[in-house]
Amino acid sequence: MLTQNQIRLINSLEVKKYRQANGLFVVEGEKMVAELLRQNRITVTAVWGTEVWAVRHPDLRLLAGEKYQEVNESGLKKISALTTPNAVLALAEIPGELPDCTLPRNHLCFYLDGIQDPGNMGAILRIADWFGFPAVYCSPESVDIYNSKVVHASMGAVLRVRSWELPLDQLLASTGEIPVAGAVLNGENALDVDLPVNGLLVIGNEGRGISEKTGGMLTRRLTIPRHPDGGAESLNASVAAGILAALSFRGR
Repeated sequence: MLTQNQIRLINSLEVKKYRQANGLFVVEGEKMVAELLRQNRITVTAVWGTEVWAVRHPDLRLLAGEKYQEVNESGLKKISALTTPNAVLALAEIPGELPDCTLPRNHLCFYLDGIQDPGNMGAILRIADWFGFPAVYCSPESVDIYNSKVVHASMGAVLRVRSWELPLDQLLASTGEIPVAGAVLNGENALDVDLPVNGLLVIGNEGRGISEKTGGMLTRRLTIPRHPDGGAESLNASVAAGILAALSFRGR
């Protein structure tokens, strides 16, 4: 049985300041909750599921243990951020680990400079997961990784790829000298060069691209060439991230 306090808490987690204050985020959907329950990095604090879900997934019900509470469909609607609620919702703790600034010394990682669209952020997390990037670093202006729309769009990648929010200059002060390659409109042809096997791949804001301050910290400026017959002004941020990640994979 859902209490009013639980409903208020879960609904408040749609706002970043309340996620940060409580150290919690929401995971919805059968596939995502299944991944959450089967992993060990992120702590699960509560699971609400319908009777149908519990019968269909007795193994997951067992994993949830005492954290599980049965809820009917009308109750689930009160706490779901989805237009059509799924059969299960969970609360999880936001990882409290400090930023690991050593990873870009030996691995290629994304740095996201002001990404605002939750769909793009979730897609880039999936790309990082697919191509073996161990971490995604985000500028403070970027959409929060634990926004429910980002979590949903990541399709589980948010549970596997470590992520932190910090300014680029602060990150670079800890990494030492590393390659910092950015996707821009007037750089080297990304198809003709060898991309770095470590360091950072910087993806800029959907509208303005990489900020002037961040641009000043790039060591390489890369452009994904447009076909002569192409008419698009630019590529979607997550599409650009995917192309550059694929190109970098050749060297790694």
